[in-house]
Amino acid sequence: MSQPHKSGASDNFVAAIAYFSPIPAFFFLAVRLYNKRPYVRFHAWQSLALNAFAMLFGIVIGFVLPYLKFLGFRVLVGLFCFICLVAFSLWVWCVVGALNGKRRKLPMIGDWADEQAYR
Repeated sequence: MSQPHKSGASDNFVAAIAYFSPIPAFFFLAVRLYNKRPYVRFHAWQSLALNAFAMLFGIVIGFVLPYLKFLGFRVLVGLFCFICLVAFSLWVWCVVGALNGKRRKLPMIGDWADEQAYR
């Protein structure tokens, strides 16, 4: 666990908060108190990339699902629920990892976020 800084919040807590929406992630990257900490920067960048991919994936699914009507309503609902469950599990895995002081790198996103953390 990291030690609390002047703000009173540990890096682990701040990094976990970055995953709750893009707004805190942008905030932590913009505010000098937080943007000098590589651990916080890593999780903020990874959170932003994860949110961007989730939004892009949601848009793609929105366009593709109407063309998959031949699969049937139950299959489509099951597929959608499965995708949502996987996305939620991935989000929880990242938040818990951040709270425990671990840099859990996501495929395709994690290495890029690690590079951004040390810029």
